Amino acid sequence: MNTTNPKSKLVRITTVPLSLDKLLSGQLAYMSHYFDVIAVSSNQDYLERVGVKEKVRTFTLEMSRKITPLKDLIAVIRLFLFLRKEKPMIVHTHTPKAGIVGMIASKLAGVPYRFHTVAGMPLLEVTGITRKVLDFVERMTYFCATKVYPNSIGLKTIIEENNYCSSTKLKVLANGSSNGIDTSYFSPDLFPIAVKEQYRKELQIASDDFVFIFVGRLVTDKGINEMVTAFEKIQDHFSNTKLLLVGDYESELDPLLPETLECIQRNAHIISVGFQADVRPYFAMSDVLVFPSYREGFPNVVMQAGAMGLPSIVSDINGCNEIVINNENGIIIPVKSTSALFSSMELLCTDADLYSELKKNSRSRIVDSYEQLTVWKAILEEYLEVCE
Repeated sequence: MNTTNPKSKLVRITTVPLSLDKLLSGQLAYMSHYFDVIAVSSNQDYLERVGVKEKVRTFTLEMSRKITPLKDLIAVIRLFLFLRKEKPMIVHTHTPKAGIVGMIASKLAGVPYRFHTVAGMPLLEVTGITRKVLDFVERMTYFCATKVYPNSIGLKTIIEENNYCSSTKLKVLANGSSNGIDTSYFSPDLFPIAVKEQYRKELQIASDDFVFIFVGRLVTDKGINEMVTAFEKIQDHFSNTKLLLVGDYESELDPLLPETLECIQRNAHIISVGFQADVRPYFAMSDVLVFPSYREGFPNVVMQAGAMGLPSIVSDINGCNEIVINNENGIIIPVKSTSALFSSMELLCTDADLYSELKKNSRSRIVDSYEQLTVWKAILEEYLEVCE
């Protein structure tokens, strides 16, 4: 039963529609049972497909993930006019650019409840004048918001340590995560052994190969340079290993080192399949997730891998070190440490008992703490509370 005013409008904004489609998949459709939901993002064709999938209205607002002051000002003005016309009860933004554009426009338009979810901070890897600019943007976003939701405890701590906003505005929902995990969808039970073997055969992976997998953007701040270097060393000791890369490059925003690109192209044991709409088959054919990122909010990939029964090697950063408990469902290593990455990969290749223990605990950790409906209900409670 709809417990809110049927005319209450909820506007959800991301910089690119991929975030609505993949990182928040299903959430807008769930919220549409309670609110008139409008999805706002760039790329009209893709956004409209997301609108059909989630059964919500859409409004196209061109935004860029780069620093583009003039275009951003135009976006603020367009969004301001749209919000003045629609008069939503709540505007909820995700991602840095959508956050600053959405929070400024909604405050100027008099939207009563302005929520922003923080799911990672690119500024943490930036220095100099760019860092000062991004710090200002972060503070301005939080100033315009009525509530800020870091999606991990670690991010909340970072925000407090940098004095980006008052602690009274901050809240981590459920156990963290922006969307949780549908553990009925990400389930190893959906992929019998014969199916896994077929997937492996298609990529020329032998049945006895030990497969490390990375899923995400193939960029420097995901630790790809270190991972490829460590894997080449692993190969010197274990010839039956493969590294499976699932994701696209971002050569303009955060390119890999030339020697890393050369190695990926040259090494037949490194298999790059590009972006995949459904990553489950790739998890199903793999043995360990390697995710040595420099910064995260609350990484869906680590939860997805765990739900699929894979232990993870992750860097000691917020989000990752909340999902993974060291030596229980994975291994936590120092950030940017190629040697630690190599040692952990080597350990899981050689210690069958440890690997078996980590694998046994991987799925239960996600099911117990990050089930999707639990996260959705926590967000909905925040919405309903202000609509009473």
